[in-house]
Amino acid sequence: MAMNFEQARTNMVENQVRTWDVIDMRVLDVLGRVRREDFVPAEHRQLAFADLCLPLGHGEVMMKPVVEGRVLQALELKPTDRVLEIGTGSGFLAACLAGLAAQVESVDIHADFTARAGERLAAAGVTNVTLHTGEAVREWQPQGLFDAVVATGAVAKVPERWFGWLKPGARLLAIRGASPAQQAVLFTRESDREQREETLFETDLPYLAHAAPSTAFVF
Repeated sequence: MAMNFEQARTNMVENQVRTWDVIDMRVLDVLGRVRREDFVPAEHRQLAFADLCLPLGHGEVMMKPVVEGRVLQALELKPTDRVLEIGTGSGFLAACLAGLAAQVESVDIHADFTARAGERLAAAGVTNVTLHTGEAVREWQPQGLFDAVVATGAVAKVPERWFGWLKPGARLLAIRGASPAQQAVLFTRESDREQREETLFETDLPYLAHAAPSTAFVF
C-alpha cells in the first residue's frame, strides 16, 4: 500500500515536533508545508518522517525532524532576515529557512550535495536560496553580514570567524562538543567582542570538515 505522505507529515509535526516544545506556529507551519519526502535520498523516502537521522552520503546525515524544529524555533527568524546555513546537506532545512526569512545563503563542502539541493529547491519552487560550494570552517568567506547563522554539522569548538559574519544582535546556532553528548548552543552577538551564550538541548551529529576534536594519542 502506498504511503500517505500528507498524513505522515501531519503526524510528524503533531506527534514528534510539537511534543518536543516546538510551539512557534510559523515553524510548525513551514514544517507542515515543505515536502520533506522530496529532499531525502530516494532509498530512504519511506523513512522521511521517522524520528531518525537519515544518511546522505559522505558520512553526513539529515537531522531528525524534532531537531530541525527546535533549531528553526531557536533562531526566531523574521520575514526580513538574511540567513546563512553552513552545511546544505539535503536542502530541506534551507527550504524551511527560506519559508521563514527573506534570503538564505547555504554552503556545503560537497559539490554533489550542492547540485542535488539546487535541483530539489527548484522543484519545490524555492527562489530565495543561493547555494555555494566551499569549506566554511577555515576557508570559504561569505559576502556581507547575517541576521542568523546556523551550522547543520557539529564542531568541537565554534570557529571565531563565524562570529564576524553576524550583524549586531544576530544569532548563531551551532552543535558543539564531543560525541555522543553534543549540545546545541545559541549565541547572540551583543558587541564586536562579546556574545551571549545559551545551551538549548543535547544531540549528536557528524562533525563538519576540519571541525572534529583533535585526536589524542597515548603512548
